[in-house]
Amino acid sequence: MRIVCPFCGERELGEFTYLGDAKPARPAAGASEDDVFDYVYLRDNIAGAMSEHWYHAGGCRAWLKVTRNTLTHEISSVEPAAGVGAAKVGA
Repeated sequence: MRIVCPFCGERELGEFTYLGDAKPARPAAGASEDDVFDYVYLRDNIAGAMSEHWYHAGGCRAWLKVTRNTLTHEISSVEPAAGVGAAKVGA
């Protein structure tokens, strides 16, 4: 599998580290114990298109949001992830 990094171009999978599902949102400070438990332990096991976070450790060190089909591994989009390191344009 190859991922097209928006900053570095097409690269081998070995340059990236998989984090997981990009959809869960971290609970706010002071959230209930149940909300924190759900965030940490409960994930959907999607068969099809899924948004995921990947880290380009072997390249620009940017966090990416990758939309990938979990059945075929076909990647339909790659974009910088919101948050820390997302603004590494030109790095």
